[in-house]
Amino acid sequence: MTAHDQQVDIAIVGAGAVGIAAALALAADGRSVVLFGRPAAPRDGRTVALLDGSWRLLAELGVVPALADKAAPLAVMRLVDDTGSLFRQPPVEFYASELGLDAFGWNIENADLLAALAAAAEAHPAIRIVPHMVSGIAADAAAVVLTGADFEPIRARLVVGADGRKSRVREAAGIAAQDWSYPQVALTAILGHRRDHREASTEFHTRSGPCTLVPLPGRRSSLVWMLEPREAERVAALDDAAFARRVEAQTHSLLGAMTVEGPRGRVPMGGLSVTRFGASRMALIGEAAHVFPPIGAQGLNLGLRDVASLRQVLRSTEDPGSETAVSAYDGARQADVRLRTGAVDALNRTLLTGTGGG
Repeated sequence: MTAHDQQVDIAIVGAGAVGIAAALALAADGRSVVLFGRPAAPRDGRTVALLDGSWRLLAELGVVPALADKAAPLAVMRLVDDTGSLFRQPPVEFYASELGLDAFGWNIENADLLAALAAAAEAHPAIRIVPHMVSGIAADAAAVVLTGADFEPIRARLVVGADGRKSRVREAAGIAAQDWSYPQVALTAILGHRRDHREASTEFHTRSGPCTLVPLPGRRSSLVWMLEPREAERVAALDDAAFARRVEAQTHSLLGAMTVEGPRGRVPMGGLSVTRFGASRMALIGEAAHVFPPIGAQGLNLGLRDVASLRQVLRSTEDPGSETAVSAYDGARQADVRLRTGAVDALNRTLLTGTGGG
């Protein structure tokens, strides 16, 4: 390759769902893009509920046809007070149709979403995928130089950090982050069940946090069950049959007898926020900028809102890494992310405190 070949408009570090979506969105606007990383999402029972705005973005990027038979609509959201309190609230149901929507969102396994995004990126002529780690990040006035053991140095006018909670891009940009943990672990699984979920997501509010069943195609649902760490260890140690019976009991046999389909997961709960969303020709998206517990379907959806916001800002500038562009992106994300971070954190702590948790 010549030195000219190593000059690109935008380099994206991190090939998770948000990073690939950013590559597709920015390449669609005529930018030359290099995407660093190797897409990989284990099948560990984790799914994402893609809200309406996220689904529309993915449709615009041409990914929805590959997702259609793997995603289930969320037409009803049901909340159940399962704290055992003397003054329990009655169950509450919200219908998407009341808002004029077909669905609040669409639930899909993380692995299926990532596979569809990766296939689209691999087929895009303006995206070069470098399946290696970035080890060096050095900014000057005109570009950021990315280096690594397995590729020639690349100069990018803008570097987008989509490299997760321990972001190297965030560190290189000198952006401070605050992280915290909750006294919870989320257990995840895909469950088959005897009864039809009728496109309803049901969230049981328990003393240790929410236990949620979210529809998947067919008579299948994904589970996110927040537990105190020691109890999570005990439940996670059960074999599949015993685990399924335990979930059925916890959810009051709402969907009938259950079976575990595929591997299960276990995720310690925490959060992260940053002081700025960009600096020194670098911008942060996804979990490099914010981390949430899995409440209210905010995590990945907020990452895709980052992508949409960055794309909008860059459409009005020739130099994507200019101080004006990076500052505009930071300003655009500050209020939205902080509002949602505060709301989700407050809700989770209220659920824990109000039900006898820590």
